[in-house]
Amino acid sequence: MGKLSIVREFWEFLRVRKKFWLMPIVLVLLMLGLLIVVTSNTALAPFIYALF
Repeated sequence: MGKLSIVREFWEFLRVRKKFWLMPIVLVLLMLGLLIVVTSNTALAPFIYALF
């Protein structure tokens, strides 16, 4: 429940303050983090880390 309240609070912040331009930035950061976690133990890891 704690994690869902963070998402809900972030959505309320975006909605009330009209900061919808932050959403694509957050989504890209989450996708990059997920990519690093998913590929951390594979043969692709050296190539992914070379991008950063």
